[in-house]
Amino acid sequence: MRRLVFLLPLTLPLLFALLFITLAVLFLIQVGIVSYAYEKLGVPQEHILFLLLLSLLGSYINIPIGTVPGGEMVEATEVVFFGTRYRIPVPLAPRTVLAVNVGGALIPVLLSTYVLLRTGIWIESLIGIGIVSAVVHRLARPVPGLGIAMPLFIPPALAALTGLVLSSEHAPAVAYVSGTLGTLIGADLLNLKRVTGLGAPVASIGGAGTFDGIFLTGILAVLLS
Repeated sequence: MRRLVFLLPLTLPLLFALLFITLAVLFLIQVGIVSYAYEKLGVPQEHILFLLLLSLLGSYINIPIGTVPGGEMVEATEVVFFGTRYRIPVPLAPRTVLAVNVGGALIPVLLSTYVLLRTGIWIESLIGIGIVSAVVHRLARPVPGLGIAMPLFIPPALAALTGLVLSSEHAPAVAYVSGTLGTLIGADLLNLKRVTGLGAPVASIGGAGTFDGIFLTGILAVLLS
């Protein structure tokens, strides 16, 4: 019987930083700076904060979909990658649970699907997803004890630039879809084979070393657009 795995992939300083960014975005929404951008995504203004908080809370929850050989277990409780510290629990068995993160994968995929169906920007988004996937895949690295990790701010900035270049009218929508789906594909899905043997207790699609990049992409890509 499979059970949900509750794991916070972020250290407290990084979690507080993301909460601060969320509150800052809420302030900007209230003064009307990003309302127009989120309206381009088709998200009602009163639901924006709810989605951001739901994504943060959802980062705790991983839905197991299988297991792979874990290799040699790593006992470190923290792993540093590109200056960012990630929290790693002590593993109990030499196998890695393959899971889907609710806040970093499930919610962004559902919102991206909604945006695509609402705006019809299929061609621009497919091109943007391809660009972001290729760059992120090249930058993502397997980190022992953690899984797949990537530089924090490159996906949001790249997604925003892609949105601006591909569609001036729907730049926020293209940026969001390209950034979130491109990061998921480039960092996680294309690196599933590299997870085996890293000694990570949970290899979470959209979690651990990619959640922060996906979460910030959803915010910064829209703001930069």
